[in-house]
Amino acid sequence: MGEILKTCRCPICGKVAPAGKYRPFCSKRCADIDLGNWLNETYCVEAEEIDDQDIEALEELVSRGNDDGES
Repeated sequence: MGEILKTCRCPICGKVAPAGKYRPFCSKRCADIDLGNWLNETYCVEAEEIDDQDIEALEELVSRGNDDGES
């Protein structure tokens, strides 16, 4: 039976990206452009600010996990 190849489009240039080293990009050039976008902060991941109450709750959860014998 023949092998089914899944294809996707390169998120930078839109060409079909072959299965291989640079997937999901079509080439090293497009992969480097994407990396440059991250390094230049063109892309960003938004985060929520947490307050002191949230920090205390997280610390409590962590300490409970350590009390259960987990490391």
